Amino acid sequence: MNQLFQKANQNPSKIAIIDKNGSYTFSQLLSKTQQIAQHILAGETDLKEARVAFMVSPGFDYVATQWAIWQAGGIAVPLCISYPFPSLKYVLDDTAATFILAGEEYLQVLDPVRADESIHFFQLSDFSSPIESSSLPEIEPSRGAMILYTSGTTNLPKGVLTTHENIESQISTLIKAWEWSESDHTVGILPLHHVHGIINVLSCALWSGASLNFLYPFDAERLFELFEEGEVNVFMAVPTIYFKLISSFESFPKERQNQISKILAKFRLMVSGSAALPVTVMEQWHQISGHYLLERYGMTEIGMAISNPYAAERRAGHIGQALPGVEIRLVDESNNTVPIGEPGEIQVKGPGVFKEYWGKPEATQKTFTSDGWFKTGDIAQLNGGYYKILGRDSIDIIKSGGYKISALEIEEILRTHLLIKDCAVVGIPNPEWGELVVAALVTETELDSKELTAWLKELMPPYKIPRIFIQLEELPRNAMGKVTKNELKKHFTT
Repeated sequence: MNQLFQKANQNPSKIAIIDKNGSYTFSQLLSKTQQIAQHILAGETDLKEARVAFMVSPGFDYVATQWAIWQAGGIAVPLCISYPFPSLKYVLDDTAATFILAGEEYLQVLDPVRADESIHFFQLSDFSSPIESSSLPEIEPSRGAMILYTSGTTNLPKGVLTTHENIESQISTLIKAWEWSESDHTVGILPLHHVHGIINVLSCALWSGASLNFLYPFDAERLFELFEEGEVNVFMAVPTIYFKLISSFESFPKERQNQISKILAKFRLMVSGSAALPVTVMEQWHQISGHYLLERYGMTEIGMAISNPYAAERRAGHIGQALPGVEIRLVDESNNTVPIGEPGEIQVKGPGVFKEYWGKPEATQKTFTSDGWFKTGDIAQLNGGYYKILGRDSIDIIKSGGYKISALEIEEILRTHLLIKDCAVVGIPNPEWGELVVAALVTETELDSKELTAWLKELMPPYKIPRIFIQLEELPRNAMGKVTKNELKKHFTT
């Protein structure tokens, strides 16, 4: 990650990070990074890719800890700060982490592993004292840098190992595509155990010399206040955050709404990702901000691979075009390239693609083709040069009555109903149809399923219309806002 640190050295006096404790320059960040690195090395010359798990709240200390692990030669394993201990232990055991670094607020949840003599356990206060400095190791780009875990919406999470070279490619590609510069100022509100928060926001901002303001925990009112201060010009979030911001905005007096809209209109870039962006949310945000959100496509295993263009047309409901240096192809079930306009699985090649699933050689081999393409499992089609996601083959493509039906397409139509706030469509096993199309709705008021079916008949073919509707107060979601559809299916089978 040498280029990331070199960039920081070029702007020593510039503000790099703002959090609840204050503002910090790049020089302060590098100094704290080296101090932590020396502490965890404890006289050794190189951690030699030891897995270093860390549980630190978003802010200056998080970044310094992550950078220190890289500078000391370790593999960073960020732990989700909202997970219960059994989920944390799964990651610790799976990575065989020999170091744990923790903020004081997480000592209690991690207490069961503090007595483990095979683990070097540090709390942040251990790094406050000066330590004799020695040279840090030279890190080859091919060495392991980070293990992030897949969302686990369909099975147990897998550890995704990326190298320093992979991460540098992911960052530099986005900086070029989205035109990051040192004059940018952005906000960090996304979880920092996920590629969206770590790469797209944190790393791109600091690599380019921009300033990053951490807002933790998320608070819609405080975020709007931050916008109103007039410094922020780049903003990235997931669809559920935009939905919350729209709801909050609608509660403001008209005068404040107008003032906020004028400020948002001056932003350079607004991005949505990590889950499908409903067209209705895109249109509502455009009315508020004057911006069509830039929607993109990525995964833990590949970083970002496809994006709507920064300076050209952004198509609602589409994820865009291949990013520079990334190869994309769509294939059928026999791994043959499909004709333009036909649905196929997205496969990816490029220097940003991960090295392996940690400790799972068979899973790694299965997810790559014999000629080196990564199989995403996501189904898309190419329309007029833009890719459109139809869903995940295992969860969003419903095979019913001989048809392959996109759950995302049905969800998009359902969300246009005035009384439907949110929805999710899944397929459940059925002896007659193979899978039955069903829908869970979050609504303003009770809906009559017959009336809803009649309304849908005007908008889609009969075979796509859900046969069962249930109404929930909220949909089950993971930390990144993705609906956990396997959990949702249980509502239809109990």
